[in-house]
Amino acid sequence: MTETKARKSPDIPRQGMPEQDPQERAHNFYEVALGYTEELALLEASRCLQCKKPLCMQGCPVEIDIPIFIGRIREKDFLGAAGMIKQKNSLPSIAGRVCPQETQCEERCVLGKKGQPCAIGRLERFAADYERTTGKVQYPKIPPPIGKRVAVVGSGPAGLTLAGELIKRGVAVSVFEALHELGGVLVYGIPEFRLPKAIVRSEVEYLRTLGVEFKTDHVIGKIATVDDLIGDGFDAVFIGTGAGAPMFLNIPGENLCGVYSANEYLTRNNLMKAYLFPQYDTPIARGRRVAVFGGGNVAMDSARTALRLGAEEVNIIYRRTEAEMPARAEEAHHAKEEGVQFKMLSNPLEFIGNETGWVIGVRCNRMKLGQPDSSGRRRPVPIEGDFFTIEIDTAIVAIGNRSNPLIPQSTPGLALNRHGNIVADLDTGKTSRDNIWAGGDIVTGAATVILAMGAGRKAALDILAHFGVKDAAQPAQA
Repeated sequence: MTETKARKSPDIPRQGMPEQDPQERAHNFYEVALGYTEELALLEASRCLQCKKPLCMQGCPVEIDIPIFIGRIREKDFLGAAGMIKQKNSLPSIAGRVCPQETQCEERCVLGKKGQPCAIGRLERFAADYERTTGKVQYPKIPPPIGKRVAVVGSGPAGLTLAGELIKRGVAVSVFEALHELGGVLVYGIPEFRLPKAIVRSEVEYLRTLGVEFKTDHVIGKIATVDDLIGDGFDAVFIGTGAGAPMFLNIPGENLCGVYSANEYLTRNNLMKAYLFPQYDTPIARGRRVAVFGGGNVAMDSARTALRLGAEEVNIIYRRTEAEMPARAEEAHHAKEEGVQFKMLSNPLEFIGNETGWVIGVRCNRMKLGQPDSSGRRRPVPIEGDFFTIEIDTAIVAIGNRSNPLIPQSTPGLALNRHGNIVADLDTGKTSRDNIWAGGDIVTGAATVILAMGAGRKAALDILAHFGVKDAAQPAQA
């Protein structure tokens, strides 16, 4: 197929994504962003300059050929665009929704130097959704088995990406998931209104159709160890168990009833459908006045979930200013539109409880910004004597996660860093143990879905090289 030649982009503004009305969506769990229509996708694709040296690709962790897939959209070859994306990314409908494109591919787009960059992520979502919703899903030609087996521990974005890369090159893949549903953080961490679980199931089924074997309710480290898997005949093991152990504030009153970790709060709602109680038998306290502590995407997800569960007032409490928040600007914007309040430069000191052991308030210290710390952000400094109390009945702590120690503790000789993360080469995924690779949050600590996907792809290519597979970077074509 002849790709679209480079030409000057017409003077067309970046096309916005249709969304649910904020007043309506704040009370339902349906997806907020509705996706591009064909007309909007064609307009946005026409903005792409089709650069001969596309800088945008340098910002893509899975190395999608961005100008080519956008060129195919411009030619109305929507299925061709989806196929091009899936050569490098087996989870395009997911990446198109939750990848922080604004700090990766779009940040390097030439159009962004004088205006707004091309909406690469929205176009990726459009192409992937078009393929899925039309029922015209394309499957690559699977080569004959090469006689190698790989075990994948964890079905999150890193593990699913690695499984897709390997199965397309003739490697037998078995994915072991501890929970009863597949998807890892995609199903227990990200709310339905940002990533519908039907999308995750669809992407998983695509991999299952390609030949990936999935085993749920398999807690590796308990029912079997990584060494047991190698002993059972697997030629390699990839560890992609994520960072699912919550961090806490460690302040008085944190054990009061009504104080949740964001992990528990979101898992109850996302994976176990607490918002549909009693249809799903997972009760959760529906707070009236809710405080969420943290400034990342998980904090935004928690706050917006609380609103949808009927909270009258939801406050984000964060030690720095909004400029320092790690959350995507889009997520913070959506939260504000829906009615979440932001209390910046505020640090919690203690939770206050009543006589029955339930939280009824949080005492905070006002802060100011000092000199930059190791993160490059200005350090929050307490303002002496400036305290205030907020009345609450639910608190959600969303200040980060640590790696679950189960796999490291049950795998002798696996090197760890001081945070308990597995030490692995960031370019290959190799660990200190032969035949064991790792990637995603278990290596880097809590990061983004697309970075975990990138780690899975890199590890897959290194495993293929280890197996002696030639041209490992290019899968078989349909």
